[in-house]
Amino acid sequence: MTVEDTVLTCPVRHDEALEPDPFLTRMREETPVARVRMPYGEGVCWLVTRYADVQFVTSDRRFSRAALVGRDFPRITPAPIAQPEAINLMDPPQLNRVRKLAIKAFTTPQVEALRPWTQRAVDELVDAMTGAATPDVAEHLAERIPLMTICQLMDVPEGDRPQLRQWAMSMMSMRPADRSCAIDAKESLRAYFTELTQERRRAPGGDLISALATARVGEDMLADGELAVLAMLLVVTGHDTTTYNISNIVYTLLTHPAQLDRLRTSPELLPQALEELLRFIPFRQGVGIPRVALEDVEVGGVLVKEGDTVHVSYLTANRDGLVHERADELDFERCDPAAHMTFGYGSHHCLGSHLARMVLQISVGTLLRRLPGLRLAVPAEQVRWNTVSIWRHPLALPVTW
Repeated sequence: MTVEDTVLTCPVRHDEALEPDPFLTRMREETPVARVRMPYGEGVCWLVTRYADVQFVTSDRRFSRAALVGRDFPRITPAPIAQPEAINLMDPPQLNRVRKLAIKAFTTPQVEALRPWTQRAVDELVDAMTGAATPDVAEHLAERIPLMTICQLMDVPEGDRPQLRQWAMSMMSMRPADRSCAIDAKESLRAYFTELTQERRRAPGGDLISALATARVGEDMLADGELAVLAMLLVVTGHDTTTYNISNIVYTLLTHPAQLDRLRTSPELLPQALEELLRFIPFRQGVGIPRVALEDVEVGGVLVKEGDTVHVSYLTANRDGLVHERADELDFERCDPAAHMTFGYGSHHCLGSHLARMVLQISVGTLLRRLPGLRLAVPAEQVRWNTVSIWRHPLALPVTW
């Protein structure tokens, strides 16, 4: 049988700490362009797992995100997470237009201006953690600082933040029983940010939502729907992935003593080490938002036909031994020319990657500087892991020093 004739069932969940998903790894090594069936959505799809092929699919305009709108496409969650007006369901030239407006508002200097505030906030959270009866990096730091930072940047009222966090968590569930809750959460987030962005458009301030509401390229501005969904996307993704990556990175360091010692003796390596940790850690389950082939295209020697849905795995691309030497080793002085794909690739590269890097640098750097003897308070095998949402992360990370 040919690759085109064989359809495999993609298990999509792997909950063994931060071990790479064995099914995805096997696909990269044996069938890097494979036909698979996802747990939700109609039909089968392609799964692309090698770095070069992922690059190709994510940068070639013959593969469309916009063509997903209105489709019950194969996916790993009961309900689709993205909304039709979202930037992550756009193609050029509309995508280029919205990204230009967003980048004009969401600048690196704006993020860097927030660095002193973020440092003070992290110091306060670490103070509270060191005084707690059972210090927990997940509870006392990781679950707090990313949401605090993006909400500070966007001036989201403090009293609203716990509800936003709850809605964001509900949207990411992979359990069939949570479908209606996920749909309700998405609708609630949409309604909340529609109202908030309209307020900022009427009376702009110095926050990021106001900057997005008033950003212009020539005479062009974001439409009301685009603005609401973009603000929603930035808050949800602007805290969710960083929340879990803080815990994942700290867990990885505390279970790799040689690398931790290297970082403690050479703290100047931290930015480079964080990039390697982002490459190394499989931070999520399965795959994200797919694309649709707009015409017949050959990918990795396999013919993908017009109308086929194509998923890519950034996680397996990050561990591809064809582009990363000793890909399964954690090496803070790695000199591979290929960049990691944790923030995506091509025109859908994460808009908030500069904010995520800043929060990670301060959070991890502060822990290592202030708590030089930091270590797990329980054996690594006793750490409990999330088994519900698309994110892979410890439910708790008790530490001592």
